[in-house]
Amino acid sequence: MTFSITRRTSLALGSAFALSAMTGGTRRADAILVNGRITTMDPRMPDAQALAIRDDRIFAVGTNSEILDLASADTKRIDLEGKRVTPGINDAHSHPIRSGVAHLRQVACDVNSIAEVKQRIADRVAKVAPGEWVLGFLYDDGKTERPVNRYDLDDVAPENPVFIKHRGGHTAFVNSLALKLAGINDDTPNPVHGEFFREDGKLNGRVAEAGQAPFNALTAYEPTANDYCEGAAFISTMMASKGITSVCDASGGSMAMRGALAALAQGRFHTRLYTHFYVREIEQAIAAGLRSGFGNPWVKVGALKMAVDGSISERTAWLAEPYIGLDDFHGIPTMEEDECYRYARMAHDAGWQLGIHANGELAIDMVLRVFERVQREAPHKDPRFRIEHCTVLTPELIARIKAIGAIPVLFAGYVYFHGPVMPFYGKKRLERMFALRSLIDAGIVAAASSDYTASPPDPAMWFRSSVTRTDYEGHVWGPSQRVSLQEALASATTAGAYASFEETEKGRIAPGMFADLVVWEQDLFATPPEALVNVRPQRTMAGGQWIYEA
Repeated sequence: MTFSITRRTSLALGSAFALSAMTGGTRRADAILVNGRITTMDPRMPDAQALAIRDDRIFAVGTNSEILDLASADTKRIDLEGKRVTPGINDAHSHPIRSGVAHLRQVACDVNSIAEVKQRIADRVAKVAPGEWVLGFLYDDGKTERPVNRYDLDDVAPENPVFIKHRGGHTAFVNSLALKLAGINDDTPNPVHGEFFREDGKLNGRVAEAGQAPFNALTAYEPTANDYCEGAAFISTMMASKGITSVCDASGGSMAMRGALAALAQGRFHTRLYTHFYVREIEQAIAAGLRSGFGNPWVKVGALKMAVDGSISERTAWLAEPYIGLDDFHGIPTMEEDECYRYARMAHDAGWQLGIHANGELAIDMVLRVFERVQREAPHKDPRFRIEHCTVLTPELIARIKAIGAIPVLFAGYVYFHGPVMPFYGKKRLERMFALRSLIDAGIVAAASSDYTASPPDPAMWFRSSVTRTDYEGHVWGPSQRVSLQEALASATTAGAYASFEETEKGRIAPGMFADLVVWEQDLFATPPEALVNVRPQRTMAGGQWIYEA
C-alpha cells in the first residue's frame, strides 16, 4: 500500500536525529516512550524500539539510544516494558455520536435470548406511564433463538407501544399497539423501498428500510445539544478503551459535529472525528460554504452520505442472486439511481467527497455507475470516492473500483460477529464477501470499519475475523479472503487515514504524525490467530495524551 508523503514527514524517516538536527536542537522531546516493540506501519522504518513526542506529534522514531539522546531533564520518560505498540486504530465507518445518545436514552437489547429481551423491555415498561413509547436498540436477531415478534413484545408491553431497532439500523421490531398507532394492518401494502414482514399473511412485527418511517415519525425526538455532547463524550471514552483514536461518523452531520465540539471544549472528547453529512443536510451545508475537510485536527467535515440498499446482518442488502432460503428475495434497493446521481453531482461540484452505502452487487454496480458518470462529466484530480461497506463483489466490480480509484470501506468484524446469518449468503458467495484479500491483491486501498452499532467497535475482533475468517463458534466463512495480521492492521490504520485525506497526519508512527497510538496488553504478533479477539489495549494515546489506561 503506497501513500504520498509530505516533505515535512519524509525528512525524518531515515534517522531519529534528522528532525532534531533540522530544528537546530533548540527543543527537546516533551515525552519519550522506550523499550517497546513498535510496529510503525511505515515501510521505511517498519519496526522501532522507541519514539519521542513534541506537543501533539511524534518528534522522532528509532532505537532506545537514539531517542534517549533527545531527552532533557524535563522530558517525561515512559518505559513500555516490551509491549507491542501500533498506530491508533481508525474506525472508518461508524455511527458514534447518535449511538452515544442512544446509550443514554434507550433500552440496550444486546442479549442472547427472547426471554432476556422481554425482561429488559418489561423493566422499562415498569418505569414509564401507560401509552408512553418504549424504544430499544442493539437488538440482533442472529443472536436470539429466533427473531423477536410482535406477540413477544405484547406479552410485556400490552399498554405501551414498543419500537426496537436492530443493531444494524435497517430493520426494527414493533408490537401490536405500535402497529395500530401507525395505522398499519395486515392489508397495508409495503411501502416503496421498504417492507412490513408477514407470516401466513399476518404482520409479525418486523419492518425494514422505509417500513420504519411511520414509527420513526411517531417516536420522533430530536436530541438536545446537551444530549449530543454527552453522547459524544460517552462514545469517545468507549472507543478509546478499544484502541480507537479516529472514527468516521457515517451520517452524523451538523449536530454530531456540534456535540463533538462541545465535548472537546470540555476536555471530554478524545477521538478524531470525520463526519459525513446525509442528503437531508447537504444543500444547506453547501450553501453555508462547507466542504469535505473543513474543521480542525479533531473534528472535520467528511463526505456526502447516501445509501442505495439495505443491510448484510439484517438480510436486506440488494443482491444479484437471492438469499438462501428466503423465497427468491434479493433484498431492498433504497434509492433510485437518478436521485443518487443528482445529489452526488451537486456535492461533487461543490468540492465534497462522496461516500455511498452499497452492500450487494446490484447496489455497488449502481454506485459505480454514478461515480463513473460524475467523474466523466466533471473530472476531479483525486476525488477518493468511498463505497461504504462494499460487501459482495465480483471480479468485474473490483476492476471498476480500481479504475475509478474508489475506496471500499469494509465491515471488518462481520465474519466473526455475525456468523449466525452467514448461511443466508452461502459458502460460495462468501468467497466474494468482505473481500479484503481480493482488494489488496488488486492494489486497492480498503479501510476497516465496525459500522457501530451494527457490530462492536473492537479492533481485536476485526483482526480475528480478517485473519481467520471464522466466527465465534469456529465456523469458517470465505477462507480465500484471509489476510495477514499486518494487512489487517494496515486496513485499520493507514487505509482509514487515506480514506479521509489524512494520510500525512495519522495512520503511521513516524515523525510529523499525530501522536496517536495503542499499547497492547498482549503482543498481537505473538498471539495465535484464533486468540486475537482476546487482546486488549493497555493504554491508548491521542495527540500525545493518554486517553485510556487499563
